[in-house]
Amino acid sequence: MNDTPHSLSSSRTLWELVVRRAALTPDRPVLIQRDRTLTFGELRSRAERVAAGLYGMGVRPGTVVAWQLPTRAETVLLSLALARLGAVQSPVIPFYRDREVGFALRESRAEFFAVPGVWRGHDHTEMARRLGAKGIFEAYDTLPDGAPSMLPAPPAEGTSVRWIYWTSGTTSDPKGVLHTDRSLLAGGSCLAHALRLTADDVGSIAFPYAHIGGPDYLVMLLLYGFPAVLFEHFALPDALAEYRRHGVTVAGGSTAFYSLFLAEQRTQPPGTKLIPSLRLLAGGGAPKPPEVYHAVVREMDVQLTHGYGMTEVPMITMGDPRDTAENLATTEGRPPRGMEIRITDGEVRLRGEAVCQGYLDPAQTAAAFDAEGFLRTGDLGHVTPSGHLVLTGRLKDVIIRKGENISAKEIEDLLAAHPLVADAAVIGLPDADRGELVCAVVEQPPGAGELTLPDVVSHLRTGGLSVHKLPERLEVVDALPRNETLRKVLKYKLRERFSGPLP
Repeated sequence: MNDTPHSLSSSRTLWELVVRRAALTPDRPVLIQRDRTLTFGELRSRAERVAAGLYGMGVRPGTVVAWQLPTRAETVLLSLALARLGAVQSPVIPFYRDREVGFALRESRAEFFAVPGVWRGHDHTEMARRLGAKGIFEAYDTLPDGAPSMLPAPPAEGTSVRWIYWTSGTTSDPKGVLHTDRSLLAGGSCLAHALRLTADDVGSIAFPYAHIGGPDYLVMLLLYGFPAVLFEHFALPDALAEYRRHGVTVAGGSTAFYSLFLAEQRTQPPGTKLIPSLRLLAGGGAPKPPEVYHAVVREMDVQLTHGYGMTEVPMITMGDPRDTAENLATTEGRPPRGMEIRITDGEVRLRGEAVCQGYLDPAQTAAAFDAEGFLRTGDLGHVTPSGHLVLTGRLKDVIIRKGENISAKEIEDLLAAHPLVADAAVIGLPDADRGELVCAVVEQPPGAGELTLPDVVSHLRTGGLSVHKLPERLEVVDALPRNETLRKVLKYKLRERFSGPLP
């Protein structure tokens, strides 16, 4: 066969891409996890059997199936089985809890819900039952199975909405982002071509596969025919043995990952490379300080390319490994062909095939797109004469910590119920390890006793806030700065005040 990565990009659906890659290199590995390896041929055949098992359970084209599963081969197989059926799937990040999960199940009207059972000390099955989920089934190490001969024809087009991803955005409730196979294929194709990878590379997925980056990465594997090592739980230095054992050449995820690898490199003897086979760190999802880029290149002896994406548009721009150090350190890279970037009043707006179809809530969709069909990102930036995008801030009041969006309003609403809090503003502060850290700035009522960070964290956890959203810093002030009209809190003044090093 004479298929090339660029010709495979013409696949109409994700399943069509799976079939074409399986026919091209059936015996090459695609997913590696500890001592388990799955080939491209096995990926197709096993996903078809899972699809048949799901079909026997009553899953049909258009059926909404939510899943909250860790990064495992079974998760990828389940997702591809749903793509084979043409079902509508709603991935949910595995560390989300009652608030987010319950909202996602209700809003998507999921008819089935796949969970891992008890995972990392949390009983997902019991939570699903408590939330009144329909069609609960466990899919950690055992998947539905059936005979592929019973399956209907696979979907013939990739323009129908078959994916619902969730993002916190700027409101206290998540937003359901609507994607098609074609929008995910476009995002993954752009990522693959931008990174200039080859069939000889070995990738790694150390982030939740339920993130929008999951299908992005899978499309890259299918286009170029190389494998990825899966990490169900990423922690250093424990994960290093797997990176070294399987000869990973490409790693990363977000700024937090770069910082973790860099910290481990600094524990090594002089002249020792942390992962001998590694040649590239790549990722996005959070701000990247220029000094992190320079430190990684200098100390780890690898290239670093950083990009710009969001749940609504998984791939917007990406750094080119062959670009200049200045551009790689200070910009988000350039957009791929087909991605239009327009700067309107300083705001970055987007139009292209990788852009989502909108949101579950039609009112949110109407507000998100302008009259010419450009998505309003809420991010501020400009494009350089060379075509590189520079981000300078955000209109949206959202904190991006380790690549995950955190709504300030959700935390503020919970803090308002604390007896020692009169008012609160939650802000993101620059952090080299996390991209941003969550800082709660609190104004107390007269005569109130001392308020500590452990007090705040305990209160928020009792209120059901997910662990990844908990503040890492607390500042108590006499009065929050406000404007003179509606007495709105001026968060930019808080960021200016507290962005420096702690005294």
